[in-house]
Amino acid sequence: MYRTIRVPPEKGEEARLKVLASGLLDQTRKIRKVRTEKGTFLEIPVTEAAGDRIGDFPVINQENPEFLKKPASLKEYLSDTLTETELEHIPSSWHVLGDIIIVSISEILEGKKIPIAKALLAMYPKCKSVVRDMGIEGQFRQPKRELLLGTSTETIHREHGCLFKQDVTKVMYSKGNLDERKRMSKVGQGEVVVDMFAGIGYFSIPMAVHARPEKIYSIEINPESFAYLKENIRLNHVEDIIFPLRGDCAEVAPEGEADRVLMGYVRTTHHYLLPAINVLKKSGGILHYHETVPEKLAEERPEARIREAAETLGKKVEILGLRRIKKYSPGVLHVVVDARIYES
Repeated sequence: MYRTIRVPPEKGEEARLKVLASGLLDQTRKIRKVRTEKGTFLEIPVTEAAGDRIGDFPVINQENPEFLKKPASLKEYLSDTLTETELEHIPSSWHVLGDIIIVSISEILEGKKIPIAKALLAMYPKCKSVVRDMGIEGQFRQPKRELLLGTSTETIHREHGCLFKQDVTKVMYSKGNLDERKRMSKVGQGEVVVDMFAGIGYFSIPMAVHARPEKIYSIEINPESFAYLKENIRLNHVEDIIFPLRGDCAEVAPEGEADRVLMGYVRTTHHYLLPAINVLKKSGGILHYHETVPEKLAEERPEARIREAAETLGKKVEILGLRRIKKYSPGVLHVVVDARIYES
């Protein structure tokens, strides 16, 4: 026997989220509208584990259930809602962070953003919210985002055995940096590490969980990111390894202590090369220096900036490698250079 609850249409989204949060949503059947003698209702399918009621709504048997046939694409979901011209502009990609869908929607489809969000939630029934991405703004490069459907923008994203709690409207999380986060999780064992731009723990957390350095100083200036950094340290049980420091890394980073320095920031990272080198032990250490650079300068400019900073401080440089992380914008790459700094 198939089970369901009936709710007034105006309470449909609230009820769906409650059923979803309880783990009782039957994702094989459609949410459908029915008309009875008592009025019009939405039927939200629930599993047999639902019991006799969910909140204020009794659980009843469902007659003639309708089963979901998952469309192949977002365009197919929206084929009866949007015009052919509008369908040409629907998003071709989006990403799921924890239980939140983040999507960019063209201004041309401003009036259709809610149907698009509803279609995405239908495609990903385990998700609770849809957020529209409109770029980055401000000194702290915070995301400019709009909640389209759902009640919360806070989530916990699981990645590579680590937990990252965050509010997707307040902090950035790039899935394009996954390979670099995995790479950093394999280095630093037994070392003292300084993460100069820690954010919510993008690099510090995987390194602490998997490589187990002696100590990581994780520095972050953005108060909202710093709050989530501290929360993620607790969630991942690495309080004995990571020591969070709030402030400008050029001012609060401990000098002369580090075996390894992470510089996982872009655009203005080169302004911090001198402080980063001073953070390394007098005998030297490793820099992981990130830069956004025109593609034609990728092989020369990041290395030249490191050498110039090192020479200013009387140090020598051995370039260990350059990695292309992703395209940052048309004609611009995000790269990371590994460099060993040592005494002249």
